Amino acid sequence: MPQPRAPRFLTLFSLSNPNPNPIRPHQTYLRTIFDGTFKLVRDRGLDHAVGREKNLKPLLSLKNLIKLEPSKSLPVSLLKRSLDLPFRPVEFVRKYPSVFEEFLPAAAAAAHPNVRLTARALHLDAEEQLVLQSDRLKRRAADRLLKLLMIARVHKLPLPLVDRLRWDLGLPPNYAETVVPEFPDRFRAADGFLELVCWSHELAVSVFENRNGKGKGELGFPLVFPVQFSNGFEMDKKYEKWLREWQKLPYVSPYENVSHLKGSSDESDRWVVGVLHEILHVFVGKKIEKDSLLEFGEWLGLRSRFKRALLQHPGIFYVSSKVGTYTVVLKEGYKRGSLIEDDPVVNLRNQYVHLMNSVREESKASKVVQGKGGVDESDAKGVEGRGEGDGESVEEREEEAREVEDASETDVDDDEKRSWRGGRDIAPGRRGRDFVKVKFDVDKPLRDSRRERSPLRDSRRERLHSLEVSKRRQVRGARKDVENTPERSRSSKSSRRLLTSKKTPVL
Repeated sequence: MPQPRAPRFLTLFSLSNPNPNPIRPHQTYLRTIFDGTFKLVRDRGLDHAVGREKNLKPLLSLKNLIKLEPSKSLPVSLLKRSLDLPFRPVEFVRKYPSVFEEFLPAAAAAAHPNVRLTARALHLDAEEQLVLQSDRLKRRAADRLLKLLMIARVHKLPLPLVDRLRWDLGLPPNYAETVVPEFPDRFRAADGFLELVCWSHELAVSVFENRNGKGKGELGFPLVFPVQFSNGFEMDKKYEKWLREWQKLPYVSPYENVSHLKGSSDESDRWVVGVLHEILHVFVGKKIEKDSLLEFGEWLGLRSRFKRALLQHPGIFYVSSKVGTYTVVLKEGYKRGSLIEDDPVVNLRNQYVHLMNSVREESKASKVVQGKGGVDESDAKGVEGRGEGDGESVEEREEEAREVEDASETDVDDDEKRSWRGGRDIAPGRRGRDFVKVKFDVDKPLRDSRRERSPLRDSRRERLHSLEVSKRRQVRGARKDVENTPERSRSSKSSRRLLTSKKTPVL
């Protein structure tokens, strides 16, 4: 009896719902945890974007510390106690002479050397202060803070966590005194927390929603995340099918209240990816150290789910280990290793990076020029030195080898004599040294030997013939001594056998 009532209830329910694809919290589309395996590959462009800012943070920290001193300088002995550097401060200062310079104070002759900023570093610091004090930068920094507060749990963040995210948010060092008090209608600092004061509906729209049109990111509207796989990434059919089905899931805004969604549902997992995507977009460099990101995720209660999202979506997020630590990069924020979005804070950092590497690039260029000149001169001297003694013999040997191949009218005995003379025309006392030189010379100037092959071969043959006649007279005396030695006689016999096996008499 109950069987005919069940389809009637389903029919009425479907007619009363205007949406043909209703989204319910208990509905399950697919298993969002991909249980397959794939090999991660390195992205050279993103690794370069991460590695080029190596040592930039400690450099700027030391610069700001020197500026706080009344004398605008700091003794070298106090650097280790003032900064927590993973290396010796003196080596760090001397590594970047375009930013720091050492000097001896004039007050005491036996004083320790001090460190101060160079004129170029002071000029760039003055530009930085103008940018940091501008109203435009303060407003953009306030927007980033407001976005994080609206995403955060209970809409507040601990001040130590904000301090750790300060570099990625592009905040000035004294943001608590310059940025926070100027926007009392947005947030406030109280009891060690940065609290949200007023919700902004204008800023509570993700970058993903703005890109696809405002108002389209409501619950249930499917949006596709941009995916960019690195070169060499091999995607099997199983992962491709899973990713295609995952992209069909409805997009949930990171600013949406998802308390009605189960933590194990597909919509909840896709919402976590959207939160991670929006957080990385808020940061000025579209990247952050993995430890800082996971600490922020722990405050949100999403630490383990952030880890899973980074592993399952290598086409959206990239984890680089370039600078000795793991850095999470948003792939769509970069193109060919360069940041797409223009930001004044990032532009300032690029100028500091250029200043850091300017002296090293000049020194490298000078070393390369000097090295090339030194090599050329040494090679030239070596060639000249060898040319006086052994250079002619090498050329004669090469030309004699070609002459033996071309002269078909000569008999086998003459060929054997020429080849034997070409390999044994050196004195016994200079055997080892001359053999090394001959081998080096024969391997190196092959291009020159090809260039010397010209239509003047006939005239050269005549000249070589006359040289050969004179050389026979010189070698005739040394030949008897060579034949008397047992080792040399064996080697000569073996060489003759090889030559006779390679050459066939011309009939």
